[in-house]
Amino acid sequence: MGIEELKRALPVGFPYLLIDRVVERGEGMVVTRKCVTVNEPYFQGHFRPPFPSVMPGTMILEGMAQTAGLLLEGGRLAVLAAVERARFHRPVVPGDVLRFTARVVRRRGPVLRAEVRAEVEGELVASALITLVVREDVGKDS
Repeated sequence: MGIEELKRALPVGFPYLLIDRVVERGEGMVVTRKCVTVNEPYFQGHFRPPFPSVMPGTMILEGMAQTAGLLLEGGRLAVLAAVERARFHRPVVPGDVLRFTARVVRRRGPVLRAEVRAEVEGELVASALITLVVREDVGKDS
């Protein structure tokens, strides 16, 4: 799944779409990729000199949540309901290629819980348990 398909599957666009490609998909799991470049809007002032450009943890979590959202069938809209056990192990900087892996932990009705990991070159940079809730009322008249 390339960038155009991702734009159709996820209800976000630039600069909020934080995955570039789906690289693997299987039963109850999905793996995506994000090439981190110095041109990302959040690098403009996240940390001022003399500190290097560091990808904000919230942006890493958003990429993890978007990856988990791809576990839903038919591009259904979901909202991020909870983030638990979030851990950050090392900074992500321009030039890194993030690999997000999401696995279904439990699915009950409109609620999906997924274990998500972010890695760079096989090294764990972040992990979390993410809960998404499908919005069934989107697009319906009230």
